[in-house]
Amino acid sequence: MSSLRYPRLRYLLAGVGVFFAFFALLRAAFYLWSSEVSITEGADPHAVLKTLGVGLRFDLRLAILLMLPAALLLVLPRWNALRSRVARALLRLWLIVATLAVTLIYIVDFGHYAYLGLRVNASILRFLGDAQISADMVRQSYPVGSISALWLVLSAALVFVLLRLERRTLDRVAAPAGFLRVAGALAATVVLGFLGILGRVDNVNLENPVPLRWSDAFFSGSTQIGALGLNPVVFIWDTWRTPTEHYDAEQVRRHEADVAAYLGADLPAATDEMPQFERRIGVQPHRLALKRQPNVVFIMLESFGGSVTGIHGNPLDPTPSLDALAREGWLLRNFYVPVTGTAKTVWASITGIPDVSRVESATRNPFIVPQRTVLNAFKGHDKHYAIGGSAGWANMSALISSSIEGVQLHEEGEWTSPNVDVWGVSDLDLFKEVDAMLRAQPKDRPFFAIVQTAGNHQPFTIPPNSDGFEVKTVPDEQLRQAGFRSNAQYNAVRLLDYSVGRFIEMAKQGGYYDNTLFVLYGDHNGRISTLPFMPPAYEALNLESLHVPAIIHAPKLVGQRVTEDATSLLDLLPTVAGLLGVEYRNTTMGRDIQMPAPEGERAVPVLLREGTFPLIGVVTRHHLLRMNADGSDASLHEIASKTPLENIAGRDPAEFERLSRLARGLHETARLMLYSNKVDAD
Repeated sequence: MSSLRYPRLRYLLAGVGVFFAFFALLRAAFYLWSSEVSITEGADPHAVLKTLGVGLRFDLRLAILLMLPAALLLVLPRWNALRSRVARALLRLWLIVATLAVTLIYIVDFGHYAYLGLRVNASILRFLGDAQISADMVRQSYPVGSISALWLVLSAALVFVLLRLERRTLDRVAAPAGFLRVAGALAATVVLGFLGILGRVDNVNLENPVPLRWSDAFFSGSTQIGALGLNPVVFIWDTWRTPTEHYDAEQVRRHEADVAAYLGADLPAATDEMPQFERRIGVQPHRLALKRQPNVVFIMLESFGGSVTGIHGNPLDPTPSLDALAREGWLLRNFYVPVTGTAKTVWASITGIPDVSRVESATRNPFIVPQRTVLNAFKGHDKHYAIGGSAGWANMSALISSSIEGVQLHEEGEWTSPNVDVWGVSDLDLFKEVDAMLRAQPKDRPFFAIVQTAGNHQPFTIPPNSDGFEVKTVPDEQLRQAGFRSNAQYNAVRLLDYSVGRFIEMAKQGGYYDNTLFVLYGDHNGRISTLPFMPPAYEALNLESLHVPAIIHAPKLVGQRVTEDATSLLDLLPTVAGLLGVEYRNTTMGRDIQMPAPEGERAVPVLLREGTFPLIGVVTRHHLLRMNADGSDASLHEIASKTPLENIAGRDPAEFERLSRLARGLHETARLMLYSNKVDAD
């Protein structure tokens, strides 16, 4: 093509090609080393290749967009990069800054996916609110020096190629050409550029062209395969620029009868006010027959999914202490947190509302605290909240201190033990100091303590003084078969389990064990590799991140039980209130597990994909119903199936319809409750 002899056109096309090739190489690296999706290990080859094709079109879009400022600097009539040194300097400056920024985003994306199993999106901006803690966590968890060097080397290599390209094109003398030829070449370039940015060439409506969207990458139904098709830079932009409303009032109204029945609330009267779904829960017949109110200790287990425990079949048996507590207590076998994330679990456990915020965690929203909580109905209990580090992370302290009446917040700075990493004192030292605090409580008043652990978290610190805990080294293949990504993660799980066991021993020695309900639950699952010992649905449907162990341990009070129904983090406070005979007002979604479920087979709301475009659902003991937040692409899946991605809606239309209504209604109502449950919203 003779038109390619034109220096400016050659430069622009070659620049797009260089960026595109760079992004394609990074996509290949993501597929090979990060994605955990492999055609050779059973993934659908057609779905994988088609999704990668979608991703390459996103890469082309980004490459073209990055060269648009260069095109502008080249086509200005007089003051352009061919004639002006200033314009040429601006061109180079743009390419250097753009390269540094884009390469950094890709590196962050690799780390973000390795940590959370999610491609980076606009929610990453929430960490800027805790910049110091975030920076310390990154510094202690990752080889920052090596990563920074890699960033600079990759950026320098790309800039070097672009500068060589500039010398080989723009610095050469242009061949003479006629007006028509130049106009034709420019027109062809504009059309190709438009189609490249659009991302599609078929079924293009020129009056209303619909570009390639992020959702096109998720056609297969698999979130892991869909992640292959996203471009981190484009996805950040897509998720940041989309406006988010507080809640969809029309959908709340449409589903209020279903939600009211689910919650056991009276159907609201027809008014202009949004429904409150208020219930007054009295003393239940299943209350414990005790002369004195027992103590309550909630223990939140950091990054502790069901898959890491022996009670859920982990072949390495890494949690003997927790397994023993489950066998001697009340095990909630199919227990889910509504959404992954530590701050989101803190929010849900205190308020009883799923944190369905689209960008930030709800704890970071200053306009929705304080919240009403069932915990305040425990009038006779002294209340304590203990965390080894700073409760300022994600602004959790605002929720805790403003919502829980009379709570004593114990955090970093109060403990006598030394900090071991960015998350504060070790979990074992935290338990020791909490034990000393609880032993010192007045004997004539019960206490309600919440202990938030943090050790099973990057950087997986194993303190040298851990009461005889011994680190084990397991071959990589055994780790992989047990769902662990490294020996560091495996030993961090073991240490947290060991620390819980030591705390129970301390409680026995301290004299408060027999009269205490210990409620232990994972806050979400840590990033895992594969789960060959779990039903395929946990990986295929993204349930592994939400399925966590939950135990109510008090052998002399509740004895040994196993609940197979689906239960939720939202249900813990109402369930404990029911056991203790506490009367309470409830305006959220938590329900006493021992009370009948009006919907039949118990269903709990979950959020399977966070961000601006969430994937919502409800899960029962046997099924998962999932859909986009706008109600589209709804599908029903059988959890025990060997082919869990199969949509069985046609096989069980009644269950599909029931769960579809609940999924949409509960999600929109949860968005409403974030605001309606605020204390001054009465």
